[in-house]
Amino acid sequence: MLRDIMMKYSGTEECIFSAEVESLRELLEQAVAQGIDLTLACLTRADLAYAHLPDAKLNSADLSESNLSGANLRRSRLIVAKLERADLSGADLSEAGLLGAMVVAAKMAGANLRQANLCGSKLCGSDLSRSNLSQADLSKANLSGANLTKALLPFANLTGAYLFGARLKKAALSGADLSRADLSGVDLSGADLSGAVLAGARLNGANLGRCDLSFTDFSGAGLAGADLSSANLTGADFSGTDLSGANLLGTNRLRTNLTDSDLSGVTMNDS
Repeated sequence: MLRDIMMKYSGTEECIFSAEVESLRELLEQAVAQGIDLTLACLTRADLAYAHLPDAKLNSADLSESNLSGANLRRSRLIVAKLERADLSGADLSEAGLLGAMVVAAKMAGANLRQANLCGSKLCGSDLSRSNLSQADLSKANLSGANLTKALLPFANLTGAYLFGARLKKAALSGADLSRADLSGVDLSGADLSGAVLAGARLNGANLGRCDLSFTDFSGAGLAGADLSSANLTGADFSGTDLSGANLLGTNRLRTNLTDSDLSGVTMNDS
């Protein structure tokens, strides 16, 4: 792989790489430092742990099963890149462009994805626990079965995202936009959703127990059979919401708007 990349990107007149290059990581670091476009590069199963690759141009590159743990990929372009089963734990992908990227079953625990663009990406079954996704764009992303336990997602854009069966236990989602997102069966227990927007979202059978839902917008959302026990619903908007069969025991419903909501079969104590 090392020789193939050197041949492809060295040019005809003089080699752009140092003669001392002994590893793929060093080679790529030099290429990226010189602004070389690595679009469509084949880097499957590459060991790039802790590589310094900020602003890398890796659109449509194949990094499947590669080790990128602890790597610096800040502001990198990975549009439609393949990162299936890659190890990105602890990597810095802040402000990176990952539109339409295939990041299925990847290890991303503790990764920094602040302000990253993951619009339309596929992150099914990936481990994003304790990752920083604040202000990230995850609109229309597929996060089904993903682990987002204790992830930071304040003010993230998750409009139209598919999160069926995902785990967001104790996640920070204050101010996030989850309108029209599918969160059916999701575990959000203990999460902070204060000020978040979930208008038109699907949360049927979701676990929202002990959540901070103060001033959250659930207007027109589907919460049939959801568990909201012991949640803080202060100032929350449930107008036009389907809460049939939901559990609202122990909730704080001060100034909660339940106008035109379906409360058939709801279990709740007096406010």
